[in-house]
Amino acid sequence: MLLEMHCHTSEHSACSHVNAASLVKQIFKKGLEGVIFTDHHFLWLKDELKAFRKTVEVPDYFLILAGQEVSTADAGDVLVYGAAEIIPKGTLLADIRAKYPHAALVLAHPYRKGKKPGKETFLNPLLDGVEIFSSNHSVAENTRGLRDWHHYRFTAIAGTDTHAANYAGSYPTLFDHPVETIEELVEEIKKGRCRPFFKEIPKAGATVRVDEITIGTKGEDETRERIVIRRFQDVKTWQSAERAFYITEEIARHGFDRGRYRVPRLIEQDKENMVLIEEGLRGNSLVEKLIRSDIKDARFFVQLSAQWLASLHNLRLQITPPDEFLEREPKRLARYVGHFEDINHPHKRRAREIMETVQKAEIALFKDHPEQLVQGHGDFHPKNIYIGQDKAHKRETLYVAAIDFNSSDCLPPAFDVGTFLAQFRNQLFPYPEILQAIPEEVFLDAYLAAAKDKNGDFLRQVELFQARADLSIASFLIKLGLGESENLWRVLVEAEKALTQFEFMK
Repeated sequence: MLLEMHCHTSEHSACSHVNAASLVKQIFKKGLEGVIFTDHHFLWLKDELKAFRKTVEVPDYFLILAGQEVSTADAGDVLVYGAAEIIPKGTLLADIRAKYPHAALVLAHPYRKGKKPGKETFLNPLLDGVEIFSSNHSVAENTRGLRDWHHYRFTAIAGTDTHAANYAGSYPTLFDHPVETIEELVEEIKKGRCRPFFKEIPKAGATVRVDEITIGTKGEDETRERIVIRRFQDVKTWQSAERAFYITEEIARHGFDRGRYRVPRLIEQDKENMVLIEEGLRGNSLVEKLIRSDIKDARFFVQLSAQWLASLHNLRLQITPPDEFLEREPKRLARYVGHFEDINHPHKRRAREIMETVQKAEIALFKDHPEQLVQGHGDFHPKNIYIGQDKAHKRETLYVAAIDFNSSDCLPPAFDVGTFLAQFRNQLFPYPEILQAIPEEVFLDAYLAAAKDKNGDFLRQVELFQARADLSIASFLIKLGLGESENLWRVLVEAEKALTQFEFMK
């Protein structure tokens, strides 16, 4: 059973801007099954609730009960469910516990204003639970609440702390069993048969665990808080992630934090525990969008992706040292060929020839021209691009975002373009109708129209970096155990064709 456990009405809380009827209607629209009014030092009487219920158009099953929020003298704000009378402001927590032993006492928004409560707070015997999700917390504070709950295993609830209609019901609490009275509600809290309502999807890897958290229900507007938590297992991977975190922060600071073109909003960097937290993107990867959309929309999404990339390149940022590209490149290219050589693949010679040609061309083009390098993505492909909308029913809120800046360097702009074109072809190869309807010119023309200061050799360089990306794709196929697949042969042939075109365009 989904309930809103913390909200304020304008009838009885001076700080609230929403009346009880509007509040209930909005919470019902969110898909919740009931509400507990918790006005400040006020308790709705049963007869008052009964009369109020007749004035709102919600089904009979929708629960409407009341508790109260009490400002204690020693423990901050506490939600009290089941006390028979209004509790004066400034009452000690111990006195509330002594006078109302059968009530449920829940600590409200304990992380508010940067507070960091500890074990003694969560396991306080005078409390029956702790509110870990709240609109009165920042996203980072809600995340900290989730981590503390997992660690200390206390009874937790969520509460929106609603003071206005637009966000009512955003942080519901899930009860294991239906309740009909305040007494049953109290019993469920005391027995720990409730928890914040959220979806947690773990994605474990060899060196990093990723948890995607979605809080609350979709409701009519489909807006929910999304959090991505990355926990790293070794120092080397953590250092790489820290570098990517810094690059993403800098790109966001230069205009990619909101609007049409974005990167994920970074929330917290916990060096001590090697944890990174970012806001989850509302949307789907470009691959998913292309498969599900009609051709007109699909072409538009590809064009948006090209414009995102051009917007980044137009900034001509150099966040990381320009010389790192050519310093790191030999190891990366050698690693690709190494996968061929490790299994004595019959095409290892071809892979090495592709690698040597690419590396020689990169040195000739850029060793003496670091000014041509700009901060790029480094792994710009359809699965690292997200298309979303802030408002589900408002097309004008559509945006495009790129994720995963672990491979970001100061790069030739053509690097990202060539990578995208090769990966686009590879990832959508099972969908020939999409490739036919959206040729590479759709992306390339949109990029060229939006890009500034294009090098005269740009299109030729795109061919070079398509070949490089094809080599990396072939290497990845071998890692997946697909070294004998037709796909690998196809990708190598495409790399060689791209290099032939690169030479032809001199």
